Amino acid sequence: MKLQHLLMGARFQYEGVVYVKTGPLTASSEEGGARIIPRHAILTPLDVPAVEANKLLVKGRLEAVRVRTAFERFFESCERLVPEDDRGELAEARQQFFEAIK
Repeated sequence: MKLQHLLMGARFQYEGVVYVKTGPLTASSEEGGARIIPRHAILTPLDVPAVEANKLLVKGRLEAVRVRTAFERFFESCERLVPEDDRGELAEARQQFFEAIK
């Protein structure tokens, strides 16, 4: 799959690294840093449905992808800060969040 086939905010893997699409030719690594993704690059999409390049993007869907991506980053940060004994409550709060935004 090519970068232009993914929605803005979609997660994908390229050359063994997980990225989030941030622009028509750019992506940010989950570890930090931005990169230009070549048009010829073949990507592996992760947990976000792909769209055909010639279809119009629906603004509401794009916003939902951004919210989910931002929340997952936030959750990963929180998980590192919360003691292991309390992570069950954190995971439950995560699940409740996703139920609320369906």
